[in-house]
Amino acid sequence: MLDEVLKGEIQTAYRRVLEGLDLTPRYGQRLMIAEIARTLAGIESDEAGRRTSDEHVCVLEAGTGTGKTLAYLLAALPVAKARGKRLVIATATVALQEQVLHQDLPALKAHSGLDFDFALAKGRGRYICVARLDQALDGGEENPTLSLFEQSLASGGDAFQALAQSLGEAYGNGRWEGDRDSWPEAIDDSHWRRLTVDHRQCTNRRCGHFGACAFFRSRRHLDSADVIVANHDLVLADLALGGGVVLPAPGDCIYVFDEGHHLPDKALQHFTHRFAVGGALRWLRTLKKSLTELNAALAVQPTLARLLAGLPQAIDALEPRLGEAFALGHQLAERPQGLADGEESRHHRFAMGRAPEALRELAAALVVIFAELARTLESMGDILRESLDPDKHTGLPREQAEAWLPLVALLHGRALEAHALWLAFGEQDDPGEPPRARWLTLERFGGDPELTFSASPVSAAHTLARTLWGSSFGAVVTSATLTALGRFERLQERAGLANRYRYQRLPSPFDYSRAVLSVPREAVDPADREGHERAIVDFVEALGEREAVLMLFSSRAQLRGVEKALSASRRERVLAQDRLPKRELITRHRARVDAGEGSIIFGLASFAEGIDLPGDYLTHVVITRLPFSVPDDPVGATLAEWIESRGGNPFMRISVPDASIKLVQACGRLIRKEADAGRITLLDRRVLTRRYGRALLDALPPFVREIDGVRQDA
Repeated sequence: MLDEVLKGEIQTAYRRVLEGLDLTPRYGQRLMIAEIARTLAGIESDEAGRRTSDEHVCVLEAGTGTGKTLAYLLAALPVAKARGKRLVIATATVALQEQVLHQDLPALKAHSGLDFDFALAKGRGRYICVARLDQALDGGEENPTLSLFEQSLASGGDAFQALAQSLGEAYGNGRWEGDRDSWPEAIDDSHWRRLTVDHRQCTNRRCGHFGACAFFRSRRHLDSADVIVANHDLVLADLALGGGVVLPAPGDCIYVFDEGHHLPDKALQHFTHRFAVGGALRWLRTLKKSLTELNAALAVQPTLARLLAGLPQAIDALEPRLGEAFALGHQLAERPQGLADGEESRHHRFAMGRAPEALRELAAALVVIFAELARTLESMGDILRESLDPDKHTGLPREQAEAWLPLVALLHGRALEAHALWLAFGEQDDPGEPPRARWLTLERFGGDPELTFSASPVSAAHTLARTLWGSSFGAVVTSATLTALGRFERLQERAGLANRYRYQRLPSPFDYSRAVLSVPREAVDPADREGHERAIVDFVEALGEREAVLMLFSSRAQLRGVEKALSASRRERVLAQDRLPKRELITRHRARVDAGEGSIIFGLASFAEGIDLPGDYLTHVVITRLPFSVPDDPVGATLAEWIESRGGNPFMRISVPDASIKLVQACGRLIRKEADAGRITLLDRRVLTRRYGRALLDALPPFVREIDGVRQDA
């Protein structure tokens, strides 16, 4: 139960914020605050602060205008402080992260009366490594072999040296804090890789530059912050490392996942393994050529000498096996000659994720070799780290250990990634669980043929249930679109959220009767491709001269086809997504509207979410076809295949619910403020003729409906 003291603290803070920012209280916002506070304050725990109850997660769908950020901060922060926990706010987009960090949290601190500190958390790879920067400024790497590995990935040259000089000067005089995102210009990935390290390569407190380290400077602030702003990727990466590595331990955290509908897809990306055969052969050959240098530098230490002596045998065992993998992969993909002329890439997916027996046998052999190589490199890395400790006497000079640890850690990471991929190919799937998707990709890398093996779970539910919901003290998941067809089942299935958690759809503050949802006579079934495209062209030609329109297409080919078929005068009003950068396109659209001119944006799926054009900047959203996505990617296709094998209908179980979410998001572009009004036009007649159409319409907000020109009750 929410005790009276905590309840009073939240209510007082809310009242002060409303007064301080001159905001109007919203019913949905008050409900959200109450639901979060009740859930989190009701979590039972033992004397050590460990959670003992299982009803510790609430899932809240709250539309645009609810004031979600203020609601979850006001409700969760006092509870987190009272329970001695840290509040971690995780967003899916940089834009929302910056809003929370630079607007919402400062406003809350200024007006609520709550006493708290907050900090931004980023992964180690977003920060400059001062040791690597120092080496670059000295004119190159202390370790020429490491330089060879990095040069095999990318070029450097004068541009890299000029960049290193600029970064060094800015960091040295305090004008830059060392994180990539705050540098005023984009930094090329190949250059940045040479200036940063991962958790394996970092020597932490043993590093001679530890006092000046950008990452650990940021961590010092993080360690004392009550609120930590992160993103979904960082939380998932921390959980993948066991939790408590970059962020506080999950049991000490209350998480808020804003834009929570992105979480399942983000999780899948983290649990996908890939292995490029050509790339692996290249780094193994580079390692083989460097063994003389490695021995000269490190073999003065007896254990390192023994470990190094075993590397040639491991490399000699791997090279022919990888040659077999390359040949077998092309044979299985029915492409022994590789890609055809003009073909950039091609997937070959294994049905139901079942790798052929020959490939599974090869995978089993590679697992053993890569496991041994990973153990050798891990042992070498441990000795090199010990050699950095002045109290440890390993027989290896500190300077040598510091110079060679980044290379050994890099190779260890690659060996572990390879081991994980081949383990995934060799393992048997649990018969009662969805299979793992497994596939090959043929492509070209710098003109050379490349073959990549990939494996991914088709659902992140089990992993999220265990590593996130099961290990956290408490959690809130929120977004404007969490339900599909008005229900939470699709999200529960994909994110591993238990039925016992609390679920609620909060009322919107908007009057949706100010918008008309129209399915006009011109709407055509997209199965008639030419007729559908003609209908879209005719509709665009008939649009009003001063309308501010967002037109959403499901394919780039159709977008370009419609644009090409328009009259010259109408084409001049079109701003097409693939012709201009997003920011420039929005700027031009706003300028045209401000000048009293009409403007039509042609956008693809990404424009159905995250575009904010309130008021007169958007008065008409046109959806050219229902946003069904064909599950033709290897992960989606494997999941669909598995559902079908169990007597299910993948279209009704996956495609229709997912289309419902996307349709709600697309319609949500129109009403962004309480005074907004306008029209949504759907140019796909299937919403009227197919049995799923009614369900899709009923899941939308209560717009006024207009079917074939006739107004209907919502």
